[in-house]
Parts: sequence; C-alpha cells; structure tokens
Amino acid sequence: MERILVMNLGSTSSKIAVYEDDKELFSQTLRHSKEEMSAFDDVLEQFDFRKEKIYEAMKEHGIALDSLTCACSRGGNILACPHGAIGIDQAMIDYLTRPDDTSRHASLLGSMVAFDLAGEFGIPALIYDAIGTDEKQPVARVSGVPELPHFTVGHTLNTRAMAIKCAEEKLGKKFEECNFIVAHLGGGSSIRLYKNGVNIDSVNDDDGNFTPERGGGVGAKALVDMCFSGKYSHKEMARKFHGNGGFKAHLNTTDAMEVEKMIEDGDEYAKMIYDAMSYSIAKDIGKLAVVVSGDVDRIILTGGIARSDYVCDYIKKMVEFIAPVEVMAGEFEMEALAAGALRVLRGEEELQDFGKIAEESVDRLRIVPGVEPGTAPAKYFE
Repeated sequence: MERILVMNLGSTSSKIAVYEDDKELFSQTLRHSKEEMSAFDDVLEQFDFRKEKIYEAMKEHGIALDSLTCACSRGGNILACPHGAIGIDQAMIDYLTRPDDTSRHASLLGSMVAFDLAGEFGIPALIYDAIGTDEKQPVARVSGVPELPHFTVGHTLNTRAMAIKCAEEKLGKKFEECNFIVAHLGGGSSIRLYKNGVNIDSVNDDDGNFTPERGGGVGAKALVDMCFSGKYSHKEMARKFHGNGGFKAHLNTTDAMEVEKMIEDGDEYAKMIYDAMSYSIAKDIGKLAVVVSGDVDRIILTGGIARSDYVCDYIKKMVEFIAPVEVMAGEFEMEALAAGALRVLRGEEELQDFGKIAEESVDRLRIVPGVEPGTAPAKYFE
C-alpha cells in the first residue's frame, strides 16, 4: 500500500492531503494571514515556516513522516516540459531557486518540502503536470513578432485530469482516443485543446478572455502606448493584467457570485461585464475548435466559475453546435496529483528526468531548426 503526501502551495494558503493508494486519509487547506506573510520579503524565505505548518498538520492527523512512501507537489514555474511526472532532484531545486528568477510562485516550496522528505526518508519525490507543461505544436507557436512566440502555461493539472475523467466515465474511451477542449475558469483561466492525449494548442489568460482578476488579451498598439505613456511603472502595468484586471478593474470585486448579485439587483453595467467575460470564453473555445476542424468529442467547463449556471448557460448557447458541453465544476488538483503519483509508483507511468527535460527544452520550443527560440529573424518565416 502506498501513502502519498500531495501539496499545492499558493501565495496565502497551503493545500495538503495524504492518500493511501486512491483513498484520501485527510485533506486540509492551511490559511496564512497577511500578517504572517508580511514577515517575508521573498517566497524562498517562507520555506521553513511553510514546512513546519505542513508537518504540524500531518502530526495533528496522526500521519508520521516516516510512514510516507511518496511526496508529490504541484511544483513551481519550471521550464517548458511535457505532461506527466517529473522527479524532483537537486538540478530542479537549483532551477527553482535561481537568483535571477523574478517570477517565483509559492508552489515551488512544495517541491522543496518533497525534496527534503526524499533526502531524509529515501522516498520518491515528484511534481505532476507542472505549471510549465507546454506541448503546443510548432505552427501554433509562431507570432508575427519573432521575439514573442506563443507559449502554454497554467492549468494543465486540472484540465488534463478532467479530460481523462470525462473520457473514462462519460465516453467509456481512453483519453488518448479523444479530442477535448477544456476551459478552466477561475481567478485566472486557460483553455486547452487536447488531441489524442496531447495539449497541441491553448489560449492563456494573457492572450484571451479576461477573468475576475486578469486583464486578458488587448490591442498590442494600445498596450505599447500605455506602457510608454509615463503614467505607470513596470509593476503597475503588470498588476493591471495580473491581479487588478477583469472584474476588479470594472466592478471592484473578484467575486463572481457578488457580480451575479449585482445583476439580480438590476446593475446593467455588471451584466455587460459578466456577459463579456462569458462571450470571450466561448469565442476562445471556438477558436480552438477550428484547429481540429470541429472534431471535438466534448467541451469541458471546469474551475470555480463553472459552478455558475449563468456563465455555463451563456457559454453553452454559443458553443454546443461544436460538441456537447460537460460541466465539471471545481478544482480537482489534489486528486490529480495523488492519482499521477500512484500511477508512477505502480509502474503504469514513467517518472521523467528533469535534467533530460532541461536539455531538450530548447528544441521543444524551437520554431525553426538551428534557430534559438525567440531570436529567429523575420526571413525565417517568409
């Protein structure tokens, strides 16, 4: 029997759970106050604090550290990689903690905790369906600005888990035999096209629909003018699109249910913004359907906002002509981490090597053979 610790650490919370095989023994979200977080200037400084809180919670639930047979984390913002399980080693930790990284995400701390447990107890430590999972096909990478190719980043863990679940439980087929468009709808969003088990294209929340707190895609010329207007710092512009955009900018809230209450109370502007978000999500779904000529088995709506009948009904009316829509509301990241780790422990799935992935990363993102990603001159695309 396997006993697996799974961790999904966010900026102000630490989600942890322990599974025996596929049975959850306990699950808990540890909340961290602004006062606690204000004591740290950098994510890495939080490591000892977060680890201690996780260990205390396990002790309270009667889980001894030496009873674990595996530790699995959501990971961190690692370099572009394929889906699945990747072993946590010193090279990965060195990459996640490199001094020049200006976009550290708290999820990397879970990898560090797992690595510590591996060193102390000799158990496997891994990440699964990392934030940096990027399997976009080469033709989908090309933009009109060679320095700015398209990438995939975000919600691989939940979108892939829901696609697998839909294939097996709704269609009675293998995931690798199906085509899915999966829209993860939350504070941030991403919409994925899975063709025969591979995420060949996507719309990220910085180039597509806006969300409760993200600005979404905007006109490039207007954005350039705004950046160089002298009115905003780099940090202020970044926050306009990541944290202070979307509902926050229009309605001064990030709570979708609060927006629905505004609509019920007759707020026409709130209705326009809510409809515009739903409209843009549906449009992005249609955009991805074109890539497979409409050959889509199911469209899946997941994430927290998929709990909204208003949003789901709006999107359904626009996209059901493409394929049936399955609403799989909520986030199932903890279950997905545990299931992925269990497949590795049972020998059903390969544990990939980070060093090899790092070596292959440049080729994975390369658009033109022999030309470094993001540096190709325009002549290569003529």
